[in-house]
Amino acid sequence: MRADAVFAVVVVAIALSPVLVGCHERVAALQVDPNGPVEIVIPEHGAYTGAFMDFGDEEDDVTLETIEDFETMVGKHQAIIASSSYWGEQRFPADNLNVIWRHGSLPLVFWSPWDKPYEEDRGPGKFNLNEIIAGTWDAYIDKWADAARGFGHPLIVVFGVEMNGTWFPWSGSYYGGAEWDREHNNWKGPETFRTAYRHVVDRVRARGATNVKWMFHTNNYPYPYETWNCAAAYYPGSDYVDWLGLSVYGQQFKDEPNPDIPSLVDWPYEEMCRLDSKKPIMIAEWATGEFPHSTEGGGLGKTGWIKEGLKLFRTRYPRIKAAVYWHERWQNADGSYSNLRLNSSVESLDAYREGVANPDWLGDLILRALPKSK
Repeated sequence: MRADAVFAVVVVAIALSPVLVGCHERVAALQVDPNGPVEIVIPEHGAYTGAFMDFGDEEDDVTLETIEDFETMVGKHQAIIASSSYWGEQRFPADNLNVIWRHGSLPLVFWSPWDKPYEEDRGPGKFNLNEIIAGTWDAYIDKWADAARGFGHPLIVVFGVEMNGTWFPWSGSYYGGAEWDREHNNWKGPETFRTAYRHVVDRVRARGATNVKWMFHTNNYPYPYETWNCAAAYYPGSDYVDWLGLSVYGQQFKDEPNPDIPSLVDWPYEEMCRLDSKKPIMIAEWATGEFPHSTEGGGLGKTGWIKEGLKLFRTRYPRIKAAVYWHERWQNADGSYSNLRLNSSVESLDAYREGVANPDWLGDLILRALPKSK
């Protein structure tokens, strides 16, 4: 595996769109120093492959060994590697991101305003959105932004992932939900979130962290499934977003069905496309569990679901430019396991290896050199 500080990438050598390159255009393949100023090119054809690799309960135990073992298992280098940075830690994950970048991958960071203990389905704590808006945590945001600028390499940051579900404390359901906000002509819960989102992005940008690209990342379907809780109400505006992200999970618990990919993606994909006509879309989390009765009631088994995802993401949805598999396993309160890992069975792993081997799944980043600042 490539653990070097310098890795080979492709760069556009002529002036094209700032983030888009196509094979049919006149480009030159050159060697680029990834330690210099660079940006990530969004491919016109194909999509980046990536993963979260079960980096522990706090999702931040990133090691080179874990990355290399995963890539050996799936047979492909990962262009994007995801991990988390919880506000309760009060620090920028510089060590983790350096491991990822030096390996030749793009860090995807879930920057979550979450306080210890990191438990789902409980209301806001000290990092609540109103306190963020009021400036209570500006010093921390500025410190994090300064460290991100000092990191100096590209990274994608998600603030407040899956805000349209009730499981995280930054959910709009905790901030007035469907109560109407006449001043902003929006529902109060989503409006509070997008005001906080804008506040955070504005402060990070003000510190000069231009290497940070921002992703607006929702669950594929809102919960509760009501108009006020849909993505459009939360969207902070295209000036604040570089990527549009979706979580797409199949069966996570033994009593759930395992719907096919079109039923999980078609409508959410169209919803994302309506938010902005040009932004690239990432399946920022996707996975399903290994359960003995997944096919009952017309659902797909894990093997078929993985095959379908790797095929349809790249053929049915042209604006999907990356997909990050959530490779994790956990034990539930009843003693059962939810095993979303790709190697939960030989068949599941083989399905992923075969699917991701398609050359349209890009395991290597395409970089473009930027002018050096004076």
